[in-house]
Amino acid sequence: MKIVDDQAWQTWRDNNTDTYGGGVISYAERWADLMEARMAEGHTLEEVAKDTSRKADSDGITGFMYGAAVAVLASVWEHGEALRRWHNLDTQLRDEGERANATGRVLNPALLNLGGG
Repeated sequence: MKIVDDQAWQTWRDNNTDTYGGGVISYAERWADLMEARMAEGHTLEEVAKDTSRKADSDGITGFMYGAAVAVLASVWEHGEALRRWHNLDTQLRDEGERANATGRVLNPALLNLGGG
């Protein structure tokens, strides 16, 4: 995984040593490695992100863990901003992904929409 902010990566790792947080970090690293390998073959991040996210999930992560992994990668990985923007648009139900992209946020994919139209 090509890290662009070593200090932030170390902080993420240091602050997430429990099973849940450590699972986020391990998943994020596996996912980034898989995406990088596929991008090295000529694919775009957008083409490989969804499939590799499933392949990286060897531990049964939650939706919240997935969103946390996106946030981690967005802050430290060479392709993190592109991943954040793709994730927000892929996750949005209406236009909230576009709004999140404009403000630099990461959408939480673990939210449940109970309302109609």
